[in-house]
Amino acid sequence: MGCRPARLTAIRPAATVSGRILTHGGNGVNRRRAWICVFLFTLTTINYADRVALSIAAKPVSAEFGLSHVELGYLLSSFLWTYVICLIPVGLLVDRFGGKLMNGLGIGLWSTATVLTGFAPSFLFMMGTRLAMGMGESTSWPACNRVIREWFPASERGIANAIFGAGSAFGPALGSFLIAWVVSRLGWRAGFFAAGATGFLWLAAWYLLFDRPERVGWLHAAERDHILTHRDGHAASRQPDMPASSLAYLLSLPSVWGLFLTQGSMVYGGYMLLTWLPTYLQQAKGLNLLNAGMTSAIPFFVAAVASILLGRLSDRLLSHDAVHAGQRRSMLAVLLIGAASVLLVPSINHLWLIVVVLAFAQAMGLTASALNFALVTDLVRSRTDIGKVTSITVLGGNTFGLSAPIITGYIVSLSGSFDRAFIVAGLLPLLGAAATFFLTRRPIQPQVAPVLRFA
Repeated sequence: MGCRPARLTAIRPAATVSGRILTHGGNGVNRRRAWICVFLFTLTTINYADRVALSIAAKPVSAEFGLSHVELGYLLSSFLWTYVICLIPVGLLVDRFGGKLMNGLGIGLWSTATVLTGFAPSFLFMMGTRLAMGMGESTSWPACNRVIREWFPASERGIANAIFGAGSAFGPALGSFLIAWVVSRLGWRAGFFAAGATGFLWLAAWYLLFDRPERVGWLHAAERDHILTHRDGHAASRQPDMPASSLAYLLSLPSVWGLFLTQGSMVYGGYMLLTWLPTYLQQAKGLNLLNAGMTSAIPFFVAAVASILLGRLSDRLLSHDAVHAGQRRSMLAVLLIGAASVLLVPSINHLWLIVVVLAFAQAMGLTASALNFALVTDLVRSRTDIGKVTSITVLGGNTFGLSAPIITGYIVSLSGSFDRAFIVAGLLPLLGAAATFFLTRRPIQPQVAPVLRFA
């Protein structure tokens, strides 16, 4: 990213993942805001690479500390306990202090915790560092969704959320390969050192280059005006500032609960794969640690690419009026039905076909997650409520998600097989499809209704 913001548009990698996002858009507006997508994508990539480190190192960690499948399930789940507890308070802090401060504090805390995990002398010490990691990582989704709402017009939120969300698949893909390589050669502790150190490099770039579009010096005036005019709708300049809605009011709205349940239903399966896939490949398919890590990377890598393409497609298919009315939910329901294809895994014997099905299911689920967060920004009418509603949505995902490693551990311990674990992961997206189609039908208006309305 360097020190010369005026040349940011010349760098090519982000253009590959976001299509025209680095080119000049309609009306001659230069899209330097694409660099926000780069920041958010790399943040999520680091976030999820750190999460997968223990999944890759699970076998040697279990051997060193003498852990059963059930104990390993609790350890794999533990970072989500504090993650879930902190989400609502973090949402309140995001609405008050903004995305720059909260993302910086978050990645600083979780990167420190990841490095300290490599020094763990015992099971309990490692549990403590995982709990600290969960506290830090709870900032990412609420803060980044606030950033997206501040930086992107409604017509670009699908691709922005898809690029941001793609990091949650690219991180495990990259982490599964690199951390498996480090662990197989240098030991499991070195894997945590490598994963944690990367976050501090991102943190330095974030504080040097990022701020709200009203404040950064590297935006052209035309692009700044375009963002400020269109991020709240065509009549944004006439919309009065609204006070933040109370948490109790937001929790009384069916649309908020629809977002909560939809996110939970899709995240459960994602966390089951994130935490147990390398162990499944070693235990059920006989792969060694390095090969299991490389194979685990494939579904996540495919999902990362596919989710960006599908997110871009959603922006092209939906008009501004359809987006503003929350019509993403129909496409979201279809994607969730696709994610249920993980139900087929127990009936498949060939490893390559299992990988194909998992890649398809993960791509559908990851895209659904991105569109669900885009749906948050579509439905929430006041920017002052974005942090809280996003936190509630993430809370739904991780309430279900924290149970996935534990439930899977019990299923494998009791049955000696992963088959029933895949069945549970496949049924939940069907519940999510129903929730998104029937519950998220109304906009989330502020508690105090605005006097002026969109034209």
